[in-house]
Amino acid sequence: MEEPVLLLVEDDALVVMVAEDALELGGYAVRVAMTGAEALDALDAPGAGFAGLITDIGLGGGPDGWEVARYAREHQADIPIVYMTALSAGEWPTHGVPNSQLVQKPYAPAQLLAAISALITTADANRAASSIPCDPPPAAN
Repeated sequence: MEEPVLLLVEDDALVVMVAEDALELGGYAVRVAMTGAEALDALDAPGAGFAGLITDIGLGGGPDGWEVARYAREHQADIPIVYMTALSAGEWPTHGVPNSQLVQKPYAPAQLLAAISALITTADANRAASSIPCDPPPAAN
């Protein structure tokens, strides 16, 4: 069985190493983008189909994490999204996409893994529930 692939968007190499290790130990494959522009390119790649997106909010120049998440949802409406931030947590209620989670930096790697895993489980359950055929209504006499 192929590991689900996550897109990790983070401009700090040390944070990438810690997050990538935790996610891989949790059974995920990880594709890393160091900038918002790299993330948009990854999302546009043919067959991208990421199982989830984890993005820092402050990414330096170019698109920030809020923009990356909105772009991801335009391409895949139910993609699970986890935001990471040290400074922008208060903006999440107004800038974050629905059905996302925010992990405040500094965080324990297990928090990041738990957040994305919970969102993926919920998305998978919702997809399964919507694909269950319903019985047609009884014919009128």
